[in-house]
Amino acid sequence: MRLPYVRTAIASLALATGSLFPAVTAAAEGWPTFRGADRSAVSSDKGLLQAWPEGGPKLLWETTGLGRGYASVSVAGDKLFTLGDSLEGAEADDKDEYLICLAKDGGNVLWKSKLGPAWNNGSPNWQSSRSTPTVDGDLVYALTAYGRLICSKTSDGSEVWRKDLKEDFGGSKGDSWGYSESVLVDGDLVVCTPGSDKNTMVALNKLTGETVWSAVREGDRGAGHASIVISNIGGTKVYVQTTASGALGVRASDGKLLWSYEIDKTTAVIPTPIVKGDYVFFSAGYKRGGALLKQVAGENGEVKVEEVYPLNTALANKHGGIVLVGDYLFGDSDDAGIPFCADLMTGEIKWKERGVGKGSVTVAAADGCLYLGFQDGTIALMKAGDKHEELGSFKAPGSGDRPSWAHPVITGGKLYLRENGRVLCYDVSAAK
Repeated sequence: MRLPYVRTAIASLALATGSLFPAVTAAAEGWPTFRGADRSAVSSDKGLLQAWPEGGPKLLWETTGLGRGYASVSVAGDKLFTLGDSLEGAEADDKDEYLICLAKDGGNVLWKSKLGPAWNNGSPNWQSSRSTPTVDGDLVYALTAYGRLICSKTSDGSEVWRKDLKEDFGGSKGDSWGYSESVLVDGDLVVCTPGSDKNTMVALNKLTGETVWSAVREGDRGAGHASIVISNIGGTKVYVQTTASGALGVRASDGKLLWSYEIDKTTAVIPTPIVKGDYVFFSAGYKRGGALLKQVAGENGEVKVEEVYPLNTALANKHGGIVLVGDYLFGDSDDAGIPFCADLMTGEIKWKERGVGKGSVTVAAADGCLYLGFQDGTIALMKAGDKHEELGSFKAPGSGDRPSWAHPVITGGKLYLRENGRVLCYDVSAAK
């Protein structure tokens, strides 16, 4: 069923008390995929610094030579994973893209596994790796900008299987910037978004790569850059995603398209949706805006959506992402370097202030604070509240040559940054 711009009147709405549902099968500890285990970009860590000293928190270690890349890092067990191309000191003298594994303790490179050619399309600032690996037990899944999905062993990077989202599924992007989704692992499935109306979303056997089901949205414009999140509505598990055509919900059991909320064509649709209870918030940049939907259970596992509020241009976000902490949304205003705080249920802006850094802002949250990464390499700590309150900042080493677009990661009392060929690990624990 297709529901373009649903206009269901809702007189009053109470915020659902349901918590965010897990989006991967890995343990809640760690940060095994983009935006963490539940894909909320909100860490479960407690006891963290509530203000930073001058110069920022203590730098524990730094690893260089990891090549170009806007991929964030995934943290699972005693290892970190990221992508990079044009590596310094790679075994092969090439500019190809690699899946890279680091030791969580000390950051030593444990292995590098070649994925294929680097993404060199468009402006130099748009080139290089952009998808964050997803870790599930002994396996790690990486998606290249060309749409090649590779499953490898976490022990040594050896390849288990691979699929091509374009060749195998007729996939396409809704823009010219390549794939950057972080695939979802849920139970026995690995789920991803080839895009287009041939195979909009597909579920594969995570051990073999064989197709389990395919979901189709008629007329879909192609994949965006978001990663799939999970919701549970009246006992029905729903995979929520956005593509270049807007938001959609797919039944996890069989791939049936349950609902579709379409938007006008825009340059790119990038931020990952936010699910809380029955509600779905999604945003698109380029002055398009953010909208809130409510999923409603029907009979026989059906789910529909009702519009709480339509696209609000004040909630537009290009690629830095938005987080929900309590009742409030936090993110950058498109890519202006002006973070905002808004009420989830109404979209009302509580504050909007230019930050301490310059350029677009990535965002994550932990222990009541926001971790903001500015395009110029400035990292800032802010209170996650309805009043603007900065709690410290510092400039990441190695920043400045290319945009700092990789999203920050907070887990185990550590802050991890991926910065122009480096991974940096900071101690943000308040424990003495």
